[in-house]
Amino acid sequence: MKKNLLLVTVFFVTATFAQEQKTIHAFSLADAVSYAQKNNVQVKNSLLAIDVQIQTNREIAAAAYPSIGTNLSGTDYLVIPTSLLPAQIFGGAAGTFIPVQFGTKFNANYGANFQQLLFDGQVFVALQARATSLDMQRKNAAVTEEAIKANIYKIYYQLSASKTQLNILDENIERLNKLAKDAQIMYKNGFAEKLDVDKVSVQLNNLQTEKIKANNAVAIGYMGLKMLMGMPVKDSLELTEVIDEQSLSTDVLVENDFQYGLRKDYQYINSVRKLSSYNVKRYQLSYLPTISMTGAYSKNAQRSKFDFFEGGDWFNTSLISLNVNLPLFNGFARDARVKRTKIELKQIENQIVALKNNIDNEITQAKLNYMSSVATVSFQKKNMQLAENVYQQTKKKFEAGTGSNTEISAAQADLVSAQNNFMNALYTALISKVDLLKSTGKL
Repeated sequence: MKKNLLLVTVFFVTATFAQEQKTIHAFSLADAVSYAQKNNVQVKNSLLAIDVQIQTNREIAAAAYPSIGTNLSGTDYLVIPTSLLPAQIFGGAAGTFIPVQFGTKFNANYGANFQQLLFDGQVFVALQARATSLDMQRKNAAVTEEAIKANIYKIYYQLSASKTQLNILDENIERLNKLAKDAQIMYKNGFAEKLDVDKVSVQLNNLQTEKIKANNAVAIGYMGLKMLMGMPVKDSLELTEVIDEQSLSTDVLVENDFQYGLRKDYQYINSVRKLSSYNVKRYQLSYLPTISMTGAYSKNAQRSKFDFFEGGDWFNTSLISLNVNLPLFNGFARDARVKRTKIELKQIENQIVALKNNIDNEITQAKLNYMSSVATVSFQKKNMQLAENVYQQTKKKFEAGTGSNTEISAAQADLVSAQNNFMNALYTALISKVDLLKSTGKL
């Protein structure tokens, strides 16, 4: 018993510990996008909206099928209904009546009925609009996925840039640590002042502070990326791609006969316009009559005793009817609906014109921003290389005792600034690339 109890306890402790273990994800940019497409709440809901529309279409299609039902009823008249017959029929005085009870105490009825809609203009249009309604939901899901994808690109690039900047900070801290040791040795040997040692220490402390702030910013950024991807906060996320100049490409600037139909939002609003045109047609066809057919078959029986299952007569009843309903006047409500839907369609057409103009503006700005940011990356890289050379030369002079601490401090600060400027320019260029791809429908 004790041994079994111990095994059970160990099992539950192990299971609990396993549940608390963090899942580690090592994601490339493509992996992050793929994960978000499956787990982001907005994307999942937009995909569920497609499923909802599919079921709505099934509900609309049901109007074109016959409606079939059955019925079964039984009645026990505790008091048989009384009718009044003119007494004159039986030789009585005129104007007087004789109460008479007709029928039997027990009645039973069972049968089947059906109804088939033959023509209804609004139902006919609704059936035509099913494919467009489903297409609109799919286009909406594509717009949502694209927006999430663009944001993931930007945050991923930002975190990758921050990771590189942290590596640069570590290199600078290591460089300053060595410089601080050299300055301390030179001070002990009388080749430097205490002030020189203190200045290097101040720079080192500043870089340590920057590293703490950068680590906090990166941690917050990772939390934001996980939330955007739909990843549990407790899971661990590692980025496998490091951004560099190879991530930039001038291919995105090549003219390729851009078409508005490449844009997801343009595709969506065109689906909305088509659906709105169906709405106009639906109300226009409401002027036409609706035609339907109904039929029924039943058997009924009357008994003085409840002996329906012991034989006796059952009487048949069957019918079929054609129904035509032609609305003549409803206070101009139909006319108002038609005019309202036409105005709404015109509003959507105006939105399409405005969207096309906005797309043209986005593409133009995105191209200018991208070309400018790529050129800035090139300049900042040269500037960083120059700052590195200046620092190395100044360091040699300082170690040889011919340079001052002020010079090397300034060279160190210029190098850090140049490195940060390069990474910021690279990140800005990548964001501009994302905006350009999105504006041309290539993201």
